[in-house]
Amino acid sequence: MRNLLFILTASTALAADLPPDHAKRMERGLRLFDSEVAALLKQNCLKCHGGEKVKSSFDMATREDLLRGGSHGSAVVPFDAKSSLLVEAITHAKELRMPDGAPKLPDGAIAKIQSWIDDGAPYSAPLIAGKKPKKDPSVVTDEDRQWWAFRPLKKVHAKGIDELLLKNAKGMSFAPPAEKAVLVRRLHLDLTGLPPAEVSDTADLSDLIDGLLSSPAYGERWARHWLDVARYAESTGFEQDYDRPYAFHYRDFVIKALNADMPYDQFVKWQLAGDEYEPQNPLALAATGFLGAGVFPSQITANEVESSRYDAMDDMLGTTASAMLGLTLSCARCHDHKFDPLPSRDYYAMLSTFTTTTRMNVDVHPDGKVTSAVTTMNAKKNTPEVKGSTRMMICAEGYDPIVMHTQGGPFFDKTYVLKRGNPLMKDGEATQGFLQVLSKPGDAKRWQWQPPAGAKSSGKRRSLSNWITDVDQGAGALLARVIVNRLWQHHFGTGLVPTPNDFGKTGTACTQPELLDWLAAKLIENGWKLKPIHKLILTSRAWQQSSARDAKKEAADPANGLFMRFVPYRLEGEAIRDSLLSVSGVLDTTMFGPGTRDENSKRRSIYFNIKRSQLIGSMVAFDQPEPLVSQGARPTTTVAPQALILMNSPQARTWAEGLAKRVQSAGDASEQIAMAYRLCFHREPKAAETAAGLDFLKSGASLADYCQVVMGLNEFVYVN
Repeated sequence: MRNLLFILTASTALAADLPPDHAKRMERGLRLFDSEVAALLKQNCLKCHGGEKVKSSFDMATREDLLRGGSHGSAVVPFDAKSSLLVEAITHAKELRMPDGAPKLPDGAIAKIQSWIDDGAPYSAPLIAGKKPKKDPSVVTDEDRQWWAFRPLKKVHAKGIDELLLKNAKGMSFAPPAEKAVLVRRLHLDLTGLPPAEVSDTADLSDLIDGLLSSPAYGERWARHWLDVARYAESTGFEQDYDRPYAFHYRDFVIKALNADMPYDQFVKWQLAGDEYEPQNPLALAATGFLGAGVFPSQITANEVESSRYDAMDDMLGTTASAMLGLTLSCARCHDHKFDPLPSRDYYAMLSTFTTTTRMNVDVHPDGKVTSAVTTMNAKKNTPEVKGSTRMMICAEGYDPIVMHTQGGPFFDKTYVLKRGNPLMKDGEATQGFLQVLSKPGDAKRWQWQPPAGAKSSGKRRSLSNWITDVDQGAGALLARVIVNRLWQHHFGTGLVPTPNDFGKTGTACTQPELLDWLAAKLIENGWKLKPIHKLILTSRAWQQSSARDAKKEAADPANGLFMRFVPYRLEGEAIRDSLLSVSGVLDTTMFGPGTRDENSKRRSIYFNIKRSQLIGSMVAFDQPEPLVSQGARPTTTVAPQALILMNSPQARTWAEGLAKRVQSAGDASEQIAMAYRLCFHREPKAAETAAGLDFLKSGASLADYCQVVMGLNEFVYVN
């Protein structure tokens, strides 16, 4: 009995100090449990809190589950009935009442349960014979670390992508190679989001890839993909939706970083802590706009200041986790993650990273000095811009924050563990830590960075960046997996992991785990450079396949998870519009700077100003997401407004007239038709297509009418 009592005592909740006579009280509690309490709990509680499906995630069948509690928090504090939520519920003291929908238990029964809790709430056996306690989600085990995404990178010996795909192809082979002209167009649209300027089938594909990767248009194209992930916008959202006029520097940073082939680990580090790495580098400061790009209410009451602060930190942490690690970590804000080994305590340890991090505008002077720019959301008390300086929005520490209405302070000095995510229910201060499931056991101080004396920042975000890029001890392996999967996704239309923001158990399993690990290892071996990974993919036989369909293949692999053909995919709205501007000959290639909401603008679509309450209509029609949270993959719809825009919008007509002007000089009508096809589709028209075009023009239609029809064909908006 004494051994049993010791075990039971050792497992009691930490919230209660053990009384000096705890052993004696536990003995007494056991007798009470066996004689009366067990029967009371079985009769009145197990119906809702003892089966496979339990209400409020609260299982009472075992003592371990009882102490853990459910969605309302810990149910029992051993040796302290007055502080126990279970007693509050059975006494009907507040809104939570048990048994649910039944009269209150007799006072005598309640008194016995209270006495039992005051004596430590011991069990002699589970209330259901043979019932074992559920795994404690707050404890991360070696078994949890065996999920494929959490394991170290597997050493894969292979010559390349094609070998690994064919290894798992179940006897199938690749589709025939695509025609050269098709590949040239595919490459241009893939890497730059623009069609080829002229028909040329003589270029070496390897050289062409190198040239396109070196083009400024590459950064503009691929920045668009990352900005979706970063939930980038230039306004606050919610009712007032105030503009963030200096947020565009973050967009420009992404373009510049991609064009320079900044190593991805540095790209990540700067977005998390650019000000801590290079506090005088404007580009490093601009990179921190990643953290501050989310929504934030501008009208809050004094009572909402603290909860809004936790919302802002959750946005930073949640986006970091989903964008960089493919984890739904925000689910652990109110409770341990229901599916993945992401305990709530890990969430708050990570959240504390951003305790003193907030949005601010700063002036970067020509001499490299950085000063605060006092800013209010309604722009009535803003510091005037200093002549010659550059004002940008960053998300950092140590400068004057952007002031909200009724904001009591820029931030709170401490971050607390919150019960059920409620700022009014604090459960001790949170200290910085990292996800157990992605960390090798040991001293977490290996990632801690101590800022030098006089630094404006805490060093916590740089510590986070050390952990997240650490391949051997931290999250670096998953970081590499997630980004190479994003590259694959945008080259093939779907990723090796079809849910790019969820590598956990609720996501879709990886279809080619060996290939994913091989690509991730190549990324790390190449110094985290992205352009070599692009080239590996684009020079593969797999990517250069045709889109020819095969009934047997489709029956065996309907989702094309084996990648035995190239599946055509529709361009996103920005690339469609940019292509229209390009073929019409009016594209303005000016880069960087403030954006616009004028749909008549001739600049690339990445330079549209993204105001959350006033998204560009034509972009929304082609599935641009509302930038509220990280978007790993856009939906692709086929709806009538898309065709109507290409048929009826004033912009479409202007573009058609521009294309008509370009092809008018080609010669006769047949040559004009041929030139239109070369510009739009990078091929010659078939005889039937030429004949149809001539008939259309003979019917009285203008050349601009014909060009508008061509620009509205499916072939124009699809990569095939």
